[in-house]
This record gives sequence, C-alpha cells and structure tokens, in this order.
Amino acid sequence: MQETILFPGKVEWSGENPGISLKEDPNGPFTTLASFFRVVLSPHGAGHALVLMQSPHEANPPEGAANWCLTDNEPLARWLIAEYLSHFGAFRGIAGLAGLRFRKLDEVKSAGDPRSHYSESVRAGDMTVSMAWQGLGEPFCFAFAPPQSATGKHVMPSLFIGCESAAVTVNGIRRPGAPIPREVAGRKLSTAMLAFCETWLRV
Repeated sequence: MQETILFPGKVEWSGENPGISLKEDPNGPFTTLASFFRVVLSPHGAGHALVLMQSPHEANPPEGAANWCLTDNEPLARWLIAEYLSHFGAFRGIAGLAGLRFRKLDEVKSAGDPRSHYSESVRAGDMTVSMAWQGLGEPFCFAFAPPQSATGKHVMPSLFIGCESAAVTVNGIRRPGAPIPREVAGRKLSTAMLAFCETWLRV
C-alpha cells in the first residue's frame, strides 16, 4: 500500500473555483473573464463570489460593460481578490480590477452533471449572470507545488475538469468570444474549466 500523503502548510481556504476566460481572437486580449468562488472554509467564513470582468483592460468602462464582483460575503471576496485572483494568469496586472464594483448576491444556483454539462447562475438585484460548460472531459486530480501555483506561496491540491465549449451570459445576452487552448498539469484543456475540491495551503 502507498503511504498516506500529508500536504504541508496551513489551510487558508477550501472550496470550488470554476472559471471561464473568453477571447474573440485567439492571439488577442481576453474579452471576458469570469471566476466563480464557492468557499466552504476560510478566515472570513463561507460564501460565494463571482468576479465578472466585461472590460478586463479598462479601469473605468461604460455602465453597460462594467466589471463586477457579486458576493454574499464582501470581506471574503475582497480577500480572495487581493490574495488569490489578482495573481491568476488572466487577471494579473489588468486595469479592470482597479475599478471593480461590488454588489450583494441574492441567489446562487448550480445545475447539470459535471460528467457532461454544468452551470453556475447568480442573481444580484436585476442582474443575472450564468456560466455554462459543455462537453466536459475526464476529471483528474493533482497538486501544484508553490513554484507552480498562482501565488507562488501555496500548495494547491485540486480536481479539474476540462470542457469543449463554454459561455457566459449576462441578463440573457451571451458575452462574445470563446475559450482558447491551454495546458494544466500536463493535460490539454482550455481557458474554461471546472475546479472542484480546491484547497490552498500556505507553506
């Protein structure tokens, strides 16, 4: 039998963090970034947060293309953005985070079967945002060591599921663009995937 694997470090948060990043031109900038957090354990308690960047590279976009954080736990959301999300590849250094607007979540719903299709939908007042993943692939479990993790300070065991296509809709209107290919832990995926059972341990 294999020995028990005990990960080093202090658990900072655990939960889910599926995301969708879209481009209209594979060689151009991202046109939409959406990262959803369902946190079950953290220094700020449990909660949800959807960071939706409709204008990732603009600090002061027009009203209809604003950048949002929709959350039911704002201290948690601000901590996740500052300590984690701002270090994620597509989010690192973008102007849109500086003008991020916060809005209270009223409802969160997940639907589907992660073996084939899955969705997360949130409602904040008159705003409804849906993230949908289609053609889901084989789940795989891995652990990033600090040099490979987004922050460079954490061990991150996680379960990932890639997909063939994905969409982000805001009040029923689909955001432009599509995921592009990327590689994670030696697997060919895309910039849209499900990330479940994700735990960040500071070492």
